[in-house]
Amino acid sequence: MMFRLSGVLVWLAVLLIPVESAEVRPRSILVLDQSDLRGAFYHEIFAAFLAEVSANPRLHTTVYAEDLDLGRFSGADYEEKLREYLGTKYRDKPVGVIVAVGAATLELVLRWRAEMWPDAPVVFAVVDEQDLRRLDPPPDVTGNVFALRFSDCVKVAQAVVPNLKSIFIVGDSWDRQMVFRAWKAEVATAAGDLDVKEIVGLTMDETRQRVSQLPAGSAILYSSMHSDGEGAYYSSAVALSLIAEKANRPIIVAGETLLASGGIGGYALLPGTIGAEAARLALRILGGETASDIPRKFTEAVRPIFNWKQMQRWGVTEADLPEGSEIRFRDESLWKVYRWQIAAIIAFILIQAGLIAILLHERARRSAAEAESRSRLTELAHVGRQAIAGELSQSVAHELNQPLGAILTNAETGELILESPSPDLEELKDILADIRRDDLRASEVIHRMRSLLRRTPFEIRDLDLNDIVRDAFEFLKTEAATRDVALHYKACSEALPIKGDAIQLQQVILNLIVNSMEAMSDMPCGRAVIGHVDLNGGASAVVAVSDAGPGIPPDKLAKVFDPFFTTTQEGMGLGLSIARTIVQAHQGDIWAENHPEGGAVFYFSIPLATR
Repeated sequence: MMFRLSGVLVWLAVLLIPVESAEVRPRSILVLDQSDLRGAFYHEIFAAFLAEVSANPRLHTTVYAEDLDLGRFSGADYEEKLREYLGTKYRDKPVGVIVAVGAATLELVLRWRAEMWPDAPVVFAVVDEQDLRRLDPPPDVTGNVFALRFSDCVKVAQAVVPNLKSIFIVGDSWDRQMVFRAWKAEVATAAGDLDVKEIVGLTMDETRQRVSQLPAGSAILYSSMHSDGEGAYYSSAVALSLIAEKANRPIIVAGETLLASGGIGGYALLPGTIGAEAARLALRILGGETASDIPRKFTEAVRPIFNWKQMQRWGVTEADLPEGSEIRFRDESLWKVYRWQIAAIIAFILIQAGLIAILLHERARRSAAEAESRSRLTELAHVGRQAIAGELSQSVAHELNQPLGAILTNAETGELILESPSPDLEELKDILADIRRDDLRASEVIHRMRSLLRRTPFEIRDLDLNDIVRDAFEFLKTEAATRDVALHYKACSEALPIKGDAIQLQQVILNLIVNSMEAMSDMPCGRAVIGHVDLNGGASAVVAVSDAGPGIPPDKLAKVFDPFFTTTQEGMGLGLSIARTIVQAHQGDIWAENHPEGGAVFYFSIPLATR
């Protein structure tokens, strides 16, 4: 019980102790810039500042910005008008933190703060150590100090110009310099034995003329120039670009944004880093820290940076530069810029080349296989033709005997006529004509047989399918007569141009006709083989050979073209198989059907040649 009471008393004591709550400041920032936010250097400061403030969108912060343009406008009257303008504009706008960019702006803020923004903490940027000592701000003013020493500029000049003798300082007059004014006091001690000359406070035309005639062994140190001395004003970068057009010596610069305008480089202020640093300090104060607890320190926004293109122009190598230098605008190699893309393309090409090589190898193998297949087909077809020739030997002998017998009879008759006292020459002339005709007839029979038995390679030629079928039916006319089979052929009314081997296609038709005649060998009468050729649409022609036999058993229709399949005891079962192989080699198709009224019909189609 006592323990519980003691605990309650302790908690009451804690709750009654006064706690000083952290000051809650308005979440708004007023940025006052000593120059013009439209200039490249100060624009990048403000852009980086905004990016840092906006990085956390959940902590919305209002940012006000004013450019005081103190480089072009000055004097007590102007400053008084600025004070009145800002006082009126922000009278009802609570400001949590003031950010002063530049020593001139910081000086005005310190003078006006008590009246316009009482007790508002201040963050400064772009203020060098000499100006900070001169202004001696109170503890609730914090920021990052920069140090751009003239001695560092001399060090850079000696690095980029061998045997440096002279340095020419180019820019506005010293009293108009807001950032580099301290250089004037350093020249005497930092230059050493170098001859330092000033080209300051002149018109732009005079400046351009002077920098075009500088002696060898010299370098230009560009501070800042905004006026041409004749009423026109520039940004510092634009002014430098005009000077660089005429300069005959390398130009040392102290700002990152001046590299692209023709500066070779130097120890330079990085505006992006300056803006980000100032934003982080302002956000820390808005987050509850007091400015007096944030120590002032040197900025990290000063680094040696150089322009690669200007280095190439003046013959400066990377080894000549101060340690830790960064090089901008380097002409990167394609490999460095597009390394992964090039590697991917090379890998793709290698893979594609490998696939092409494989495909070419496979194509060569396929071509060899096709050539071997055609050779085997030719041999097989030759064997098939020999088998047909064997089957036709009797009818061929009969077909040869007829003209040979006629020749013998005519020759004997001619001899008798010649033995007569008065030979009839006209009759002899007719006998000789008969002998010649019968000789040609016998020669044609022999020619057909030789063509059938000849072993020839597979040759593709332009043919007419009508002629191929007609010749095959003519060839078997005698054989059909000996078997008491009637042959009928009907050609297509149109020419049927194809590309193929005439001998092998004739062999297909011979095989089909012989197969049909053998199928009708047991029929007592009505033996007939009918062939016809017709168009099959517009792309191919079809040949049909039908018979009046018993037909093909339905369960055997799918097997009739298989090798060694036969329905007769005498056959070897190769004729239809060879026919299918030849048709397929001609990109065609072959099949068999049964007629409803009886008999079988064999079809094969061949693609028409392109007309």
